[in-house]
Formats: sequence, C-alpha cells, structure tokens
Amino acid sequence: MGMKMFHVPQRDSDTPGKSMERLFFLGFVAALAVSGAGGRYYGDKVLRLQPEIEEHLQFIKNVSRSAKVDFWKPHSVELVTTNRSVDFRVDADRVSDLQAGLEKIGLKYEVLIDNLQTLIENQFDRKASRSLDYSYESYHNWDQIESWTATIADENPNLISRLEIGRSYEDRPIYLLRVGNRTGSLKPAIFLDCGIHAREWISPAFCQWFVKEAIRNFGTRSTLDTLVNELDFLVVPVVNVDGYSYSWTKDRLWRKTRSRNPGSACVGTDLNRNFNAQWCAGGASRDPCSEIYCGPQVESEKEVKAIAGCIRSHSSTIKAYLTIHSYSQKCLFPYSYTHALAFDHEELNNLASNAVDALTSLYGTPFEFGPGASSMYVASGGSDDWVYDLGIKYSFTFELRDTGKYGFLLPESQIRPTCEETMLAVYHIASYVLNHLY
Repeated sequence: MGMKMFHVPQRDSDTPGKSMERLFFLGFVAALAVSGAGGRYYGDKVLRLQPEIEEHLQFIKNVSRSAKVDFWKPHSVELVTTNRSVDFRVDADRVSDLQAGLEKIGLKYEVLIDNLQTLIENQFDRKASRSLDYSYESYHNWDQIESWTATIADENPNLISRLEIGRSYEDRPIYLLRVGNRTGSLKPAIFLDCGIHAREWISPAFCQWFVKEAIRNFGTRSTLDTLVNELDFLVVPVVNVDGYSYSWTKDRLWRKTRSRNPGSACVGTDLNRNFNAQWCAGGASRDPCSEIYCGPQVESEKEVKAIAGCIRSHSSTIKAYLTIHSYSQKCLFPYSYTHALAFDHEELNNLASNAVDALTSLYGTPFEFGPGASSMYVASGGSDDWVYDLGIKYSFTFELRDTGKYGFLLPESQIRPTCEETMLAVYHIASYVLNHLY
C-alpha cells in the first residue's frame, strides 16, 4: 500500500485561536470522562507475584481461569514462568480470597497498586493551564491528536507533511507525519511508531514530543536539526486508533484493536502478534479472548496492513525502525520469536547499550537492553522482528517508564522526563544510522 497525501482544508471558522480553544475544551471533557469512568476499577489492586516452583505456576493458571484477572506483565498467563515476576490486576471482590491463597502456598507477592481507580483519576496530575497552546506534557485523546496532526503539518510545511496510510477497523484514519527538511532529493528514513497497544498512553505522548522537538530545533544547527536535514522521520503517532479511542471513552486498560472476531463475543486482536514474523507461534494465542490473540490470519488487522504496506513500499529508503511501548524500561531488538541470535546481534547489542547509556545519563533511569526473547519473553508476530527480517537492520522496541509503580497509568508529571530521556536514545540511534548507511 502506498502513501497518499492528505490535505486538510481550513474552514473560515477554524482560526488558530478557535481551533486551540476547541482542543482545550475537548481535553477538559475527555479528562473528566476518563477519570469518572463509572468508578469501574474502584478497589481493584495490581499485585506482583514471584513464582518459584511449578505449584506456583499452576496456582496462577487456575486463578486466571476462575477469577477476573488482567495480566500486565507478561501480558498473558501463557507467558508466565518461574523466577520471573508477574504483574496482574485483580477485581476488588476477589482480592481477599486471592491473597489468602497466595499466603497458603507460600507464593511471595507485593501490592504494586492498592486502588486502581484512584491511580486512574490521578493520572491527570498536572495543574490545569488556561494556555491555549497545545500541551506536550498532557495526555490527549484521539480527536485532539488528529486535529494536532493537521495543524502541525499546516503550520510547518517545509518540515512536516501529513499522509494517510490506511483506515482502522472502525474507519478512523491512520496518519503518518513525514518529518524532515525538504531537500528535493530522496533521503534515508527512520520509521517511528507509537500506540500499537491502546492503554500505553505514554507511547503516543512520545511521538508527539518528538515532532515538537523537531520543530523547535529546526534551523538551530543542533543534533536534531542535522538529523532532520539528512534523514526523514516517518512518524505514526497512534497506530491502534480504535483501541486508543476506546481507552479514553470506555475502558482505560483496553489493549487490543476493536475488530470483531467471528464466532466469539471477545473483541480485538493484539497488533503486535499479527505481523508476519513466525505468526502465531510461541508467545501468541489463537484464543480471541486472550490479550495476545494473534488474529484469524497474518495481517488480518487493517492497522497492521497499513503499517506493513507503508514499510514494504518504502523498504529501500527506511534504514531503521523504532516502536514505542510501555512499561518495563527496556530497549529490545530481534529476536522475540526465537532465542536464536540475530545475524547482526553484536552490532545491535552494542548500539542498544550505547543508546541506553545516553538515556540513563539524564535522570539516571535504569534501563535494560537485549534481544526480546531473553530480555522479556518469547513473542511471535511482532513488528520489530518482521521489520528486521524484511531487511531493515536497525530495529528496536523501547519499553518506556516505569517498572510497575504506575504501570500503564504513568502520570502526566512524568511525560516530560520520560520523553526527554528517550529523545537522547533516539538521537544516538539516528546518528549511528546516519553514519552507517547500507
């Protein structure tokens, strides 16, 4: 699938001031909607378990079948192993029974989040501002982000163009922002996507931050200015637009797409199990109710078709791929679908190590790095593995803050430091790629 230019006509009533006023109002209403959400998670807790023996694993599997639990890390009971912590949410009315069971069999645990609803409501912890400027230190719903993509491209025509690369299951547009100085010649590119998983709000926040920084640095002779002069950055601010919208209006913790699954009442597919990279092998599920459901077939999801089609049609110019997720503070590279090392393992490992050093240098945030399978868990059908096997060597997944205190509910007050430190890693990788073109 090729890219097409998407032009946004400006209505007479859409003056910059009125557009910003509308965005400000939409953000206020959206924040109220999310924080309210019927109090559906009041009293729910997130526990971290430390399974050590087979009996502990069996207990977790039994709990997953008999109680409403939502696995946060890893994302499904199928991925749980001994000697690796497990984070999951449990409904308020099952907490006491579960804790009693854990203590009975000696399965060590700690309470990461004591009242999930309180954390959801406290995500919007920045003081309200009356400024009509678009805030990059706030979370934004899809309507706001869509309007922002149009405005940012319209206001910066020499640096940014907006392209529609596909439509979602619910017929929302999937936008790509091409960020780079118009030189009149074909340039090598880095593909950057955010929001593959709906509940990972810090991810789209980073893509927006990246674009903002590109604009701020344009013409300043800074590192980023050099990069946007020599490279094009192909930025998809939100891949899973339907799921992201749903996480604002219905269920803050929604992960998958919103596609319907024939023969099942369960909705959605995990986009990061739907790419053609050992599709639906280890670390993926054929159960539509699973959070790691691989879909009825490879590239069944319109969102995956859009991303894969765009990358395939520009594979000769795309030299690196960065995909942003949360949480766990890791920089990962292929492979995730196998424990076998990638052909370029040594180079990727060194590059990841140096990128993590750059990231950590700002605030001291500890980050791990390594191949996905050994550093996280086996997972087939992922975008980074698919891109690498396509021939795009520099393929990385970033799992941003934090390590469990907030999980997917990272407060707005952490958007700035998270994005600032991640930018340093992106600078390092992009600069390396520019000096090692192939």
